[in-house]
Amino acid sequence: MGTGHVMRCFALAQAWQDAGGRPVFAIAEAPPAIRERLRADNMEVVPLETSAGGEDDARKLTELTLHHAAQWVIVDGYHFGADYQRQLKSAGLRLLFMDDNGLAGHYCADLVLNQNVHADESLYVSREHYTELLLGPRYALLRREFAHWHDWKREIAPIGSKVLVTMGGSDPDNVTARVIEALGMVGVDGLEAEVVIGGSNPHSDSLGRLAARCGDRVKLQRDVSNIPDLMAWADVGVSAAGTTCWEMCLLGLPAILIDLAENQRPIAEELYRRRCAFYFGGRGDVDNRKMAAKLEWLLLSRDDRLACSNLASKLVDGRGVTRVIDMMDLGKPDAHRMPL
Repeated sequence: MGTGHVMRCFALAQAWQDAGGRPVFAIAEAPPAIRERLRADNMEVVPLETSAGGEDDARKLTELTLHHAAQWVIVDGYHFGADYQRQLKSAGLRLLFMDDNGLAGHYCADLVLNQNVHADESLYVSREHYTELLLGPRYALLRREFAHWHDWKREIAPIGSKVLVTMGGSDPDNVTARVIEALGMVGVDGLEAEVVIGGSNPHSDSLGRLAARCGDRVKLQRDVSNIPDLMAWADVGVSAAGTTCWEMCLLGLPAILIDLAENQRPIAEELYRRRCAFYFGGRGDVDNRKMAAKLEWLLLSRDDRLACSNLASKLVDGRGVTRVIDMMDLGKPDAHRMPL
């Protein structure tokens, strides 16, 4: 769990690189697949052997920041509260705080970024006078591979037949297996499904066997690098309600969302309320027969897919990462390095 937090920081780090900077990732815990992904993009990864969010963590992060003469620190994770922010700010660091739920109590970061569709200023009433808020999908952080898809227009097929399934980096509850089973029950001629699993998914072997039993209908891929192409190819997505939502919105992909964690539920519910996606329920609600019926209905309903696609693509324009970099004032001469 937590891959999405790293990936949105990764998107910001890529933009920092493109502007001439050098990002450094300070991570307390991360599976090998995450570390390899960061290093493949020439990003330094520094392990912090400490308990995340505590005083020792803040002290070690401060030391690392000063060692690199870094201009900004970006903090992302649910372990980091008001005291952690105060400790970093008291060391004179410029701080961008990634947030999803407004539960830190008090905010003293220079910038607070909540890219979620339900983000609202009322979550951050208790903050310092200088703390600026970056709220909503206008600031959605998309990785470099989505940069060329800003103006792409989706064509909506009369009958959909292509399904993309992605449940995030790990999917510890193996919801992917139940969706694959559902795909075998969908009564749509010529159905094709691309099932993408992350590098930290512990069920890859069993999922491979399950997909093989579906024949040509289901293809399983691990740790893909062409996810925008797959989203453009698909007629319908089935996805966890995490950071992937903003990628699917950019490409106008009608999606059935499943919340795999409690923090994903507000995202799924608000996207459904705005008719930008279809909310199936939580990870415990995924019955393969009900999922098959939902998929079949959506694949056969062009009008619903068209309406969803149009609204979703208006929500995310793909330029959020540029807006955040601009707010960080990269133009300063000493803004060269950024630990995350």
